[in-house]
Order: sequence, then structure tokens, then C-alpha cells
Amino acid sequence: MSDREAFYASLREKLIETTTFPSKYLYKFIVPSGEEKVQQVQEIFNKGGAVITTRQSRTGKFTSVSIHLNVSTVDEVISYYQQAEKIEGIISL
Repeated sequence: MSDREAFYASLREKLIETTTFPSKYLYKFIVPSGEEKVQQVQEIFNKGGAVITTRQSRTGKFTSVSIHLNVSTVDEVISYYQQAEKIEGIISL
């Protein structure tokens, strides 16, 4: 099992134990500053009801992106993470 597979298996177990679905879920990411990276994150989560906030770091090198989104299942939560990890330089918190 790869590190990514182990991470998602662990996340799945934790979500099943701690979350009742449907639920409002908070995604937090840090991306290199620049409209393109922030736009890529927003496109993934551009779903009805998603509340997206951004905040630039003091140095301006990075942007924090927080997304509040209603999700129906554990698989939906993980699917969004898997889509987001394809963005170069993204860090999931």
C-alpha cells in the first residue's frame, strides 16, 4: 500500500468514527500565491453552497484557502482531496 493509499484509508476510518453524514466539512489548503493556483482550487469546489475564503500570507508567497462544503459521504470528502492533490504545490491541512 502506498503512502497516499494509507493516508486515505486512515482518513476514511477517522471520518467514519467521528462524522455523521451528510455533514458540513471544512477543507483547508495552502497554495503558492498567484491567481492561477487559487482559481484551480476554486474550480474543484465550485459547487452549490460552497463557501470559499482566501487569505494571503504576510510575505505574500502563499495563500490559505478554506472551503466549507456540505458533503454526503466519506467517499465524497476523499474525492475532493484527491482532485486537489493534483494541483502543483498544494498543501492539505
